[in-house]
Amino acid sequence: MERKQFELGDIVQMKKPHPCGTNEMEIIRMGMDIRIKCVGCKHSVLIPRLKFEKNLKKVLRSKAAEAGETQAEGGV
Repeated sequence: MERKQFELGDIVQMKKPHPCGTNEMEIIRMGMDIRIKCVGCKHSVLIPRLKFEKNLKKVLRSKAAEAGETQAEGGV
């Protein structure tokens, strides 16, 4: 099974929604532990990398892809 690719600043969807009701989280710190921030209520949670990778459903918006689009538009 292929490992999911994620980076700092990405918006990800987790398997279980946050108690506030939203399912989108932003990655704000990476290391052995990963800190994610709820997009809805701005609450942040620090979880071990293995648990994060297990509970990650998919990457919704990649910061690198958004930066690439911005540079392409700015170059015109």
